[in-house]
Amino acid sequence: MHHKPLAPKDNNREKKLEAFDRLLTIMDELRLNCPWDKKQTIESLRHLTIEETYELSDAIIENDLSEIKKELGDIMLHMVFYSRIADEKGAFDISDVLHGVCDKLVHRHPHIYGDVKADNEEAVKANWEKIKLKEKGGNKTVLGGVPKSLPALVKAMRIQEKARGAGFDWEERGQVWEKVQEELNEFKEQVDIEKGDITNTDEATEEFGDVIFSLINYARFANINPEEALEKTNKKFIKRFNYIETRSKEIGKSLSDMSLAEMDELWEEAKKK
Repeated sequence: MHHKPLAPKDNNREKKLEAFDRLLTIMDELRLNCPWDKKQTIESLRHLTIEETYELSDAIIENDLSEIKKELGDIMLHMVFYSRIADEKGAFDISDVLHGVCDKLVHRHPHIYGDVKADNEEAVKANWEKIKLKEKGGNKTVLGGVPKSLPALVKAMRIQEKARGAGFDWEERGQVWEKVQEELNEFKEQVDIEKGDITNTDEATEEFGDVIFSLINYARFANINPEEALEKTNKKFIKRFNYIETRSKEIGKSLSDMSLAEMDELWEEAKKK
């Protein structure tokens, strides 16, 4: 067995451990003394954690490092909170959580902590998925580790990544684009473009889903994160629409009184700005 060179010594490690110790102490004190904190359960915290995760996502998209720091703190608190509740139940504590992830990282990086070779990112990913399937108590199927409650767009990304890790994927980007065109044509067959009517709603829905799935596949080959791309477009639309609302007030009109042509004119203004 060989090991890669060790990471350089972290001169601030003691301060980091002090900060983590402080968080653990505060968590213990809140759990014992605060009426709200005493009342919380693993189940009651779940939706709050999801909300905090989305707030972190927003901060990352905005590239706001100050906000990222704040949201990371909130999420870190939640991780400590879950561990404290589990400790009370005699299930596990924060040290079990941290050693668990450390053990997993060592086991899934045999190219760092063992004799396996992996010279590029693709080899690392493929190896990772194979190891997960072999782990006791791990995923029994290639796609078994994809959370059921993930938003559909993110879930599609994860499904495709895991299938690729098992060797099931397109060979060339051109093939994926052909698939996009094929799925788009199949969707168009369900729609009367001129009238805007759909001949069969169920089939049109299925074909539309296929179009989105194939576009996500193409984005993956083009190294584009489709979730990030769509969210940037959402934010761009919001910004431009807010501009229309603001400008309409400045000229003494409400949106409901404006014609589509007038709103389009303001939209073009927003694009230029």
